[in-house]
Amino acid sequence: MQIAIPCTMMRGGTSKGAYFIASDLPADQAQRDRVLLSVMGSPDPRQIDGIGGADPLTSKVAVISASSRPGIDVDYLFLQVWVDRAEVSDKQNCGNILAGVAPFAIERGLVRGCDPVTKVRIFMVNTSQTVVATVQTPGGTPEYQGSTRIDGVPGTASPIPLSFSDTAGSTCGALLPTGHTVDVVNGINVTCIDNGMPVVVMRASDLGRTGYETRDQLDADTELKARVEAIRLQVGPMMNLGDVTNQTVPKMILVAPPREGGVVSTRSFIPHRAHATIGVFAAVSVATACLLPGSPAHAVARIPEGPTKLMLVEHPTGASPVSLTTEDHNGNVVVTEAAIVSTARALFTGNVLVPMRS
Repeated sequence: MQIAIPCTMMRGGTSKGAYFIASDLPADQAQRDRVLLSVMGSPDPRQIDGIGGADPLTSKVAVISASSRPGIDVDYLFLQVWVDRAEVSDKQNCGNILAGVAPFAIERGLVRGCDPVTKVRIFMVNTSQTVVATVQTPGGTPEYQGSTRIDGVPGTASPIPLSFSDTAGSTCGALLPTGHTVDVVNGINVTCIDNGMPVVVMRASDLGRTGYETRDQLDADTELKARVEAIRLQVGPMMNLGDVTNQTVPKMILVAPPREGGVVSTRSFIPHRAHATIGVFAAVSVATACLLPGSPAHAVARIPEGPTKLMLVEHPTGASPVSLTTEDHNGNVVVTEAAIVSTARALFTGNVLVPMRS
């Protein structure tokens, strides 16, 4: 026998995941995780016995519930389901899957849609942050078709602006958890920063790479991956993350001068495979690092003028736009608000079947 659980599969940004209402999943965390492993077909490199796509970017879960918090519409818990091992992690946010939360909540009746747009205030359970998502809802129903294009996704879709104001130190407790703009780890200058996602930023040239390698080239570069992982394991405790051996954070980012009119070029590890693009919150953290004089990112970045800066963070398949609103505090640039524009689309809705043994 199998259990049928209501589920919606959505593309959010450049990722794809299964969206659930919290009450449709087991309340016990261990049982919930067993169910989600079965849903995705993990652990298995092909995830052949589940709906996962055999890639970290398509093995993700959003758990949504109506919120009891004042001024908040819904709570959003992100879960990363590992592809090749029996583990489910709640140690990070996902800004890509976040893009699908508001339309899902409207579609499932957790939020009443307004005409012509609906603003949904979302509490991100993983990091206790709040984001406001604006969804096009003519007639009160989410509109997925539109003219907004994001790199890494074919075609166009309706825009979903996401505005944040409390991302600094969301996981590590401080924007610069080590207390320094630059740390030297294994002879490499790094910036350890958390403005929505803990990341470690390094110049690609310091590691003997160009920073313009393809994803396949990076995945095949075992020597580079070993050096990057050795740095990651050392900075984990420095970033207040403890032993990160089995964690998905921090993300490791190589930066180089931009080549396509952006602010900086990036290559990301998430953390053991190269990213096809760059995560939404990782892009915010990298863009913020570009504003820190003396940092590896600042050394290669081309920074726009003005207090509100549109920062195009280049990645292997294009660029991710990040808008940073800044203020000058005694000569130091402080980011007061971050915003991104993403897109999402509902792919199917129905029931996912889980064997009773899960």
